[in-house]
Amino acid sequence: QVQLVESGGGLVQPGGSLRLSCAASGSIFTNYVLGWYRRAPGKQREVVARITSGGSTNYADSVKGRFTISRDNAKNTVYLQMNNLKPEDTAVYFCNARDSTNPSRNYWGQGTQATVSS
Repeated sequence: QVQLVESGGGLVQPGGSLRLSCAASGSIFTNYVLGWYRRAPGKQREVVARITSGGSTNYADSVKGRFTISRDNAKNTVYLQMNNLKPEDTAVYFCNARDSTNPSRNYWGQGTQATVSS
């Protein structure tokens, strides 16, 4: 069983930055795909960014060029650096870990709130 705990959310002005972290209590093996998702008020949860064990990344069009996902397998941690934040980035951000060889092993964090407002 893997437990994920996010941190780093908060209130920031437009144009500002936040860095989210997600630490796993158990071992996330290198075959896990790690990702960040978000749910804005009144909207469905959407993928923000994902990173494979080999370091390949993909991003939602709305965050390309502004957000960067990275992982530290030694620390069982995934990060999301968010720059040039916009009010529409306001959401609860969730960390996800999914075993690419066994989709039933799919874990979620509890979420962290990021609010972009002046």
